[in-house]
Amino acid sequence: MHDSHKFKIPIGPQHPALKEPESFSVALKGEKILGVDIRLGYNHRGIEKACEERTFLQDVYLVERVCGICSHSHSTCFVQAVEEIAGLEIPSRAKYLRTLIAELERVHSHLLWLGVAGHEIGFDTLLMYTWRDREIVMDILAQFTGNRVNYGMNTIGGVRRDIDVSQVKDALKAVDTLQERTKYYIEIATSEVTIIKRLSGVGVLSYEDALRLDAVGPTARASGVKRDVRKDDPYAAYADVSFDVITDNHSDVYGRTVVRLKELLESFKIIRQVLENLPAGPIAIKAPRKIPAGEAISRYEAPRGEDVHFVKSNGGEKPERVKIRAPTLANVQAVKHMLKDRFLADMPIVIAAIDPCFSCTDRSIEISYLDDARKKEVLTWPELHAYSIDWHRKRGIDFSSLNKKLKEGFKTS
Repeated sequence: MHDSHKFKIPIGPQHPALKEPESFSVALKGEKILGVDIRLGYNHRGIEKACEERTFLQDVYLVERVCGICSHSHSTCFVQAVEEIAGLEIPSRAKYLRTLIAELERVHSHLLWLGVAGHEIGFDTLLMYTWRDREIVMDILAQFTGNRVNYGMNTIGGVRRDIDVSQVKDALKAVDTLQERTKYYIEIATSEVTIIKRLSGVGVLSYEDALRLDAVGPTARASGVKRDVRKDDPYAAYADVSFDVITDNHSDVYGRTVVRLKELLESFKIIRQVLENLPAGPIAIKAPRKIPAGEAISRYEAPRGEDVHFVKSNGGEKPERVKIRAPTLANVQAVKHMLKDRFLADMPIVIAAIDPCFSCTDRSIEISYLDDARKKEVLTWPELHAYSIDWHRKRGIDFSSLNKKLKEGFKTS
């Protein structure tokens, strides 16, 4: 094949197949992928910086908005760091309730992923089934917290809402239903030839590469890496419950599917233990408005993998610094490796297999100048806007005519 057959295609940031605006520049030779450049930044919302302008309590609800699927993950990770700085030991009942919501969130996230994975390979019946079951979980979450998404369950010093006996019964009944249906999905995944052949050998990430590229969560565990923050560094009530860390040695998309399905069964096991052994007592303790000076790092096993929050306090009502490392940011380097020398048709399911959330991954980028005069200059908002327009114009995209038409339209309306 001649070099003339080598070419690049852009996928994103706006593309019918993408649920979020991310950008992939794919180098191809025929249908074979030579390499992929991934560019983030289209969803940057400045949440870390915004946290510095709000109180610690306000930030609990702000960090929940980092990700809708992992809202409890981020808020728990944040409050754990704040509580460590303040020297707060939350009540046992609060720890159990945090664990309960965490595992329900994991179930709803894995079911969502299974449906999306089915959709990416053309198995839309699986999408319909799993999203039907996801509704059961979200109804229970709404019953416990008042919300289906962004639950608002956490507060500094514990949780905001308690549960009663009738809610416990409803949850146990729902878990029974979900467990039976999950067993059916596992049977399909391990016996359906079409699924096995379509996913096996696709997006291969060896054990050594998973360690080298710092993969986390099901992506790493599907490559035989037995890492799980719930076991390695227990938080909430995880030290009090029994469960297994699920791993698989297929090291491909099929392995990641198996890991998530079997993790559902472990989540059901944890939920039952929490509901049946829920300790009595208060659900929160009073936390100071001003958090003592100090800093802490909090780790949390989100559905997608290890979530890390760094919080620094200067002794006031607002944090001096908040830094968030979401699991997708850890796994995105592995995606480039998994796509190399694969076919373009494999790209959707390989990307989907890490369960990406580019909204919680996005970061701003630093612009470097060659001339010393502007080497470390901080751009104002109008300057950044002008730079963006100039950047796109140099690449053949000119919005000036469109802007003129919009202005004329505003004048006439």
